[in-house]
Amino acid sequence: MQQTEQQKEENRSWWVVLLSISFIPLLMVLGNSMLIPVLPEIRSALNISQLQVSLLITLFSVPAGIVIPISGILSDRFGRKKVMIPSLLLYGAGGVLAGISSTAGSYLLMLTGRILQGIGAAGTAPIAMALVSDLYREERRSKALGILEASNGMGKVLSPIFGSLLALIVWYAVYFAFPVLVIPAVIALWIFVKEPQRTEAIPPIAQYKNHLVKIWKRQGKWMIVAFLAGAVTLFILFGVLFYLSDILEAKYRIDGILKGLILAIPLLAMSSTSYWTGGHIRQKTRRMRLFIAGGLFSISLAMAVIPFFSNTYVLLGLLVLIGIGSGLVLPSLNTLITSAVGSDERGIVTSLYGSVRFLGVAIGPPVFGLLENQRLLLFLGASIAAALTGALALKTIRQTVRLRGKGGQSRVLLRKKGLQPT
Repeated sequence: MQQTEQQKEENRSWWVVLLSISFIPLLMVLGNSMLIPVLPEIRSALNISQLQVSLLITLFSVPAGIVIPISGILSDRFGRKKVMIPSLLLYGAGGVLAGISSTAGSYLLMLTGRILQGIGAAGTAPIAMALVSDLYREERRSKALGILEASNGMGKVLSPIFGSLLALIVWYAVYFAFPVLVIPAVIALWIFVKEPQRTEAIPPIAQYKNHLVKIWKRQGKWMIVAFLAGAVTLFILFGVLFYLSDILEAKYRIDGILKGLILAIPLLAMSSTSYWTGGHIRQKTRRMRLFIAGGLFSISLAMAVIPFFSNTYVLLGLLVLIGIGSGLVLPSLNTLITSAVGSDERGIVTSLYGSVRFLGVAIGPPVFGLLENQRLLLFLGASIAAALTGALALKTIRQTVRLRGKGGQSRVLLRKKGLQPT
């Protein structure tokens, strides 16, 4: 009975820690997704072009993509929380600046606020992924990373609805929501998440660099494909959402909460699939490989079919298929990448992957905006990119990928030592 109570307490503690960390990617996702339903209003209020309004997404994601590797190095050397907490505060401060500049109608100052938010976001979700991998291993790690990706997806589900609701007050209210949400995230991270203590001294930067070079030489081929898969998936997902938001308002005159609810449907499919995927991959490389390839082929199929249908319900069904495909790909990539390196280098490798993800998000909206009048070229091109990436994943991600335990040793080596990771 006492053991059962102890297990219950451990499970409660596990969920408290995981929910505290999971709130961070959800909060980061709001940085882009909450703005998507409001972009037409911003464009109208400031009298700017479609390309200029898309820069509000791009100039959040590009600085994040550039700064993320630096955040990863700092988190490897000085600790995850020491990077994440200041980053969250900067993220909130950028929201305040963007909100104040909106009330004054200053587009350039608003972009500055978005750049600050992007820099702050660089030290949040990618480092959270590394922190979860430091805390857990084996099946518990894959489940935790699946929940983290589901939280990311749930942020995408809630943010169009949340953004539409805030826009009923005034369109720039979305910016002031960020600092309000940052404070509880910082408090929860500070109080409930205990970072594993380092047992070894921080290695010299030259030794750290050598470790990274060795990792890249040993596993670089499949890692490049994994990074590409993350970028292609998010490029398509965010590009399609941007495209759909504009279509709903321009063609069907659907805006406000209804538009937010429609945008949430494919994202809900992604979030629920991510949760399911995290519980089923169980650190099995072959299964992750099949999920990644299968998800990309599903996305490819949907993108190839979209240009030939104008029916709203068919379009929505195809977008749900894209959401399901994304939910298969992303948690599998997260587990594969974070488990293939030791804890001393996990921050930088995870952050490089996060950079590529951010750049995929950044490129999606402007590309879909620029090519909105060439639907066949746009969607078939994206379909081919997804299919080719899926084929590369099948070829390069093999059983030889070495997944590592909590302390960074390979699972094969741990078993030889008689230490079975859990």
